[in-house]
Amino acid sequence: MYVKHCTSCIEFSILFFSFRVVMANAEDAQTTIYEAHENFKSGVWSKAPATERAEVLTNLAVSLSIQMEEFAYLESMQTGRPIREMKAQLGRLPQWLEYFSAAIRTHQGFVAPTQGELLNYVQRVPLGVVAQVTPFNHPLLIAIKKIAPALAAGNSVIVKPSEAAPLSVLQFAEMSLAAGLPPGVLSVLPGRGKTIVPELASHPLVRKVDITAGTRTGRLVGKLAGANLAEYTAELGGKAPIVVFKDADLPSAVAGAAFACFIASGQTCVSGTRLIIQDEIYDEFMEQFLKKVESITARMGNPLNEKTMMGTVISHHQLERIERLVQRPYIGNILAGGRRLTGTSPLDGHDFSKGSFFPPTVISDVQLEDELWREEVFGPVVVVKRFTDESEGVELANACKYGLGAGIWTSDLSRAHRVAAEIEAGLVWVNTHHRNDPSSPWGGMKQSGIGRENGLEALDAYSQSKSTVINIASPQETRTEIDWFAEDDTEEKRYG
Repeated sequence: MYVKHCTSCIEFSILFFSFRVVMANAEDAQTTIYEAHENFKSGVWSKAPATERAEVLTNLAVSLSIQMEEFAYLESMQTGRPIREMKAQLGRLPQWLEYFSAAIRTHQGFVAPTQGELLNYVQRVPLGVVAQVTPFNHPLLIAIKKIAPALAAGNSVIVKPSEAAPLSVLQFAEMSLAAGLPPGVLSVLPGRGKTIVPELASHPLVRKVDITAGTRTGRLVGKLAGANLAEYTAELGGKAPIVVFKDADLPSAVAGAAFACFIASGQTCVSGTRLIIQDEIYDEFMEQFLKKVESITARMGNPLNEKTMMGTVISHHQLERIERLVQRPYIGNILAGGRRLTGTSPLDGHDFSKGSFFPPTVISDVQLEDELWREEVFGPVVVVKRFTDESEGVELANACKYGLGAGIWTSDLSRAHRVAAEIEAGLVWVNTHHRNDPSSPWGGMKQSGIGRENGLEALDAYSQSKSTVINIASPQETRTEIDWFAEDDTEEKRYG
């Protein structure tokens, strides 16, 4: 459900599409938290058998599969990403719901080997009301990555989607009711982050906050959640290095690097933004890579065109930020791109003024102290450096405060394992990039966040252990052992 009693609205205009969305305020957030808490206490979902919760998640997966075309269209319209990308990405989303459905069907408590005449069983129980803050770049993907384990564990969930791309999350929440999710278990609060997020993160009834955002925002929200001793998961900024060794299969490395750098117009936290190439293959690699960049640029156009390879960035504000960073003096040598697209698309005649189009941009000779090397751009911009040996390649890869994703391209199996172990990142891909699975932990090191999405680790993060200890001794043994303050007792007593 979403908060229907909100009175103010926000209007969006993307491509040929305009829409209005209700905008929640602080009072709406407070009301939603209270209602979610009452829902949790009722036990309608929190105490439902795991098999019932699993069945609803399975129903949601089926419903999502049936409506996939509609959701892909909606995602493309609100983000400006190509329909081809969104169909491929959303096509896998039912797997997250199916995975956590299966997980709770088979997830078991255990009996602890506690000493003495005691039976000690341990269960996982839900946390309560949990708040999730999702971004604009993968609106439905990231929402479902968070929603699936939270619902599976039995929590009441409040989602605050990005104000730039809330539509698919709202539609998913409505669809969940038809799939059998009780009303009030999943709520969506569209609105301004600076208004809604502090209300959610600081409320004592919210027992977990899960956010995907920039590092600065993550710190601020973490401070609010920590004041209430609430659980906290944060997937934050990234500046992924792509290290290409001289023994890499060159065509694969070029294609893989292009995907890493420019999928989603570079608007992912694991985008390959620092391309680190070994000296011996630098010239040949760059020649092929720049040809690939030229090909991608020539096929930028209407995101709803199945042949479009790259769409827009999320907003004119983001477009201006990217251009401002790239157009600073003395940043390096711009080998490709660097300026927003104007006029019409050579692919389909799309008017580039309808959207925020920035081409794949490649810059060499950037200093390690420069913002383009150190900070997240969140656009199709990659900086390129050479390296001589393995040690220097690893050093360059780690020369950054972020540690979310990284890529290695090599044909040497020993090197692959060796370098992967040395790179400071929560996700390391070898001879591929941006591979994701509901079973595979996803999260960062250093300033890229805390905690993990996906897998049983995520399911456990949305629950807590509860230990129940039962005395199974006979009444006579109990009377003897439990009376610590007996007046005439000479027997040794157990303490603890």
